[in-house]
Amino acid sequence: MLQAQSIHIKGIVQGVGFRPFVYQAAQKNGLKGWVCNTSGDVTIAVEGDQQSIDQFLHELISNPPPQSHIESIVVQAESFKGFSGFEILESQIQPDQYQLISPDLATCPECRQEIFDPSNRRYGYPFTNCTQCGPRFTIIEAMPYDRPYTTMRSFTMCPQCREEYQNAADRRFHAQPNACPRCGPQLTLTDSRGKVIATPDVLARTAELLRQGQIIAIKGMGGFLLACDATNDTAVQTLRARKQRPSKPLAVMVQNLDAAKAYCEVTPSEEATLTSVAAPIVLLRIKKNPHLSALVAPGLQYLGTMLPYTPLHHLLLSQVSLPLVMTSGNLSEEPIATGNSEALERLKEIADYFVLHNRDIYSGYDDSVAYFELDKPRIIRRARGYAPYPIHLPFTSRPVLAYGTDLKNTFCLTRDNHAFISQHIGDMENLETWQHFETTLELYQKLFHLRPELIACDLHPDYFTTQMAVRKSQKSNLPLLKIQHHYAHVVSCMADNQVQDPVIGVAFDGTGYGLDGNIWGGEFLVADYKGFQRQAHFEYLPLPGGSAAIQKPYRTAIGYLYALLGPAVLSSGLACVERTDPAEIDIIQKQIDRKLNTPLTSSAGRLFDAVSAILNIRRQIDYEGQAAIELEMAAEEDNQTLVYPFQISTHNGVAVIQFQEMLAAIITDLKKGLPISSISAGFHRTLAEICVQVCLRISSQTELRKVALSGGVFQNRLLLKQVVGSLQSAGLAPLIHTQVPCNDGGISLGQAVIASFAGKPFSVLQEN
Repeated sequence: MLQAQSIHIKGIVQGVGFRPFVYQAAQKNGLKGWVCNTSGDVTIAVEGDQQSIDQFLHELISNPPPQSHIESIVVQAESFKGFSGFEILESQIQPDQYQLISPDLATCPECRQEIFDPSNRRYGYPFTNCTQCGPRFTIIEAMPYDRPYTTMRSFTMCPQCREEYQNAADRRFHAQPNACPRCGPQLTLTDSRGKVIATPDVLARTAELLRQGQIIAIKGMGGFLLACDATNDTAVQTLRARKQRPSKPLAVMVQNLDAAKAYCEVTPSEEATLTSVAAPIVLLRIKKNPHLSALVAPGLQYLGTMLPYTPLHHLLLSQVSLPLVMTSGNLSEEPIATGNSEALERLKEIADYFVLHNRDIYSGYDDSVAYFELDKPRIIRRARGYAPYPIHLPFTSRPVLAYGTDLKNTFCLTRDNHAFISQHIGDMENLETWQHFETTLELYQKLFHLRPELIACDLHPDYFTTQMAVRKSQKSNLPLLKIQHHYAHVVSCMADNQVQDPVIGVAFDGTGYGLDGNIWGGEFLVADYKGFQRQAHFEYLPLPGGSAAIQKPYRTAIGYLYALLGPAVLSSGLACVERTDPAEIDIIQKQIDRKLNTPLTSSAGRLFDAVSAILNIRRQIDYEGQAAIELEMAAEEDNQTLVYPFQISTHNGVAVIQFQEMLAAIITDLKKGLPISSISAGFHRTLAEICVQVCLRISSQTELRKVALSGGVFQNRLLLKQVVGSLQSAGLAPLIHTQVPCNDGGISLGQAVIASFAGKPFSVLQEN
C-alpha cells in the first residue's frame, strides 16, 4: 500500500548539497514528491511504499552530505496526493523561522583537481566551487539560501553552469555560488593607488611580485590578507613596520601538507585539523629551518601555519613556490578590510599591490586560529570555518543579546537551545571595529530572526561594550544585566562542556572588574548558571600606573617586589631594576605609598608579566600577552620539577594565595645562576600546584569535583597540561574549552547563559 509522509529536517542542511542529495535518494528509491528549502528547515514530501520510504529515511540519517549536520528529523503521516514525479521546489520564506547557516568551506579535492587540470574548463579559475566547498556565510544576505539572496546574484550563469546547476547527477546541482571563467567573478591587479595593471595572468604576475619582495593585499573569501615572502627578512620587516606590528607573530600559508612538514612538526591530530574543511591557522612547533625568516615569529617555538583554503590560494601558492606570510588586511587592531574601495583606502600605505575581485563580501571573516593540546583542538580565535555554527546549549534559552568584552570581542545571541557566537570582531578600540560589530549584529539578528528580551554585558563601567549595552538597553527599553567578568569565563567553559551542575571555577586572566572595585584575574569560584561565590584568589598587589604597567611589565615587577619584599630589594642588583631610570623607580614607590593611580590586582596575567620582567625576559610588550608567552617559551625545554614556596591565608572566609616567599626564592635562584629555563619551569609548576591545593580545599568543603578552567592564561600550553594532569592525579575532573576560546573571545557565551537564568533584571549580579 502506498504511503505519504512529510519530513522536516533542521540543522546545517542548506548550502551543502542537501536538496540534490534528497532528490537523488528519492529517485533511487522510486519515491515521488518534492523537496524545498524554507526559512526554518528543509521540507520533504514523499509518496511510495513503506519499505522504500524507510530506506529513504535511513539514507538521510546515515549518509548525508559530508558538510551537512542534521540536528532533528520530524516525520509525519500525510494524505496521499498522487505526485507524478520528484522535484525541487522554489524556496519558501516563513516569518520568524530560522535556519542554521554553513560556515565557508575550504576547497574540496574535486574542485582542487579541476583547477589544475589543463583539459578542464575551470583550469586556473580562482572562484571554482561546488556544493561541498566555497563561500557560504560571507556571501549570504538573507535566508533561505538561494542565489538571489547572496552577493552572487549579479552573476548570471552561462548555459554550461546552468546545466550543471539543474543536473541532479552533477555535484554542482543547486550550488548557489556556481560560476566559471565565462560567467563568474574575475581578478584584477592594481598598484597601491588602484591603477589597473594589465596582465594576461593576474596570479602569475602576483607570484612574480611576491618573489621580488613586494607586499600584496589579496582579497579572499572573508576579507583581505596581506601577503609577502616568508623567507625574505626585508619583506617581513617592511610589512611589520607598515602594519605597525613590530613583533606579534605572523601566520604563514604553505602550499601543501608536505611543505608544512618541512617547516614544522605536524602530529596526526594537527594534520587532521589543518586539512579539515574549517582549515584554520594551526600553531605548530617550528623546526630549525634556515630558510624561514626568524622575523615571522620572533622568540617563539610555534608557527601559525595554514594550508590554502580557496582556489585562489592554491593557484597562487603553486606558482610562487614559497611560504607566504598571510596576515589580516588591516592596521594593527582594526577590523579586516572587505570591500575593494575600502581596502584601497585603508591599506594603500601598507600594500605595494592589490589583487581585487568583483564578488562582494557581505560579512567580514578573519582566519580562525587553533592549537592541539590534550588530544583536542583548542580554538584561540573563532571565525572562518566555525562561525556562525552555534554552540548547543543543554537547556532552552531566553532570547538574550550578550555584548562580550572590549578585547577579542565577540557577541552572543541565544534562541531555543542555540547560542550564536559571532565571528571574531576584535578589540573595541576604534570606530571601524564598532561599525563592524553593529553591522555583524544586524546580520545575525536578521538571519536567525532573533529579537532579544534581555541584554547582558561586562561589569566594567569603562568598557566600550558596557556603554554600548547601556545605550541599547535604554533605546530598546530592554532590561540590562551586568555580569562579573570571571564568573562569565567560568560559565562559558561550563556551557562549552554541556555542564549545568555547580563546579569549581578557576579563571586566570589579565584584567576583569571585580565586585569590590579591584582588578580580578586569579580567581577560584564555586559557580553554576544562577550565581557564584568567590572562594579564593591571588593576593592583591599594586599595579603602578594602571594600564602603563600592563604595557611595561618592569613596572609591575618593581611594584610587586616593593610591596612584597620591601625597598631593599630595589637595590639588590636585579636587572629589571638596574635597567630602570632611578627617577621612575622613585615615582613608582611614591605611587604605591600614596595609592596614586595604583589599582590593586589579583591578576594571574600580571603575575606572569612580573616574573617575566624579573627574569629579564621581557620588559615592555608590543602585543597582548607577550611577556607571558616568552616566559612560557623559556620553560618549554626544561624538565625542572622545582616547586617554589607559597602561602595560603584566609581573609573574611576567602582563601588568599600569597607570593612573598615565591618571589624571594625566584630572586635567590636567579642570583645563584640557576638557568632561566629552570626558574620559569619552576614558576609554572608552582602555579599548577596552587591550582591543585586550592581546588582540593574547595572540593573538601563543597564535595564538588568538576573544575572549569577558563581565562586567557590557560592558552599557555605548559600550564594547561600541568594543571589538567595534576587535577586528574588528585581525583578531580577538569573541564577545558574546545568549541570557544578560553580567552575573552568566549566570554559572551557565559554572559548569555547567565542572563538566560537570571530570575529578574539586576544592575549587578551579586554573589550567592
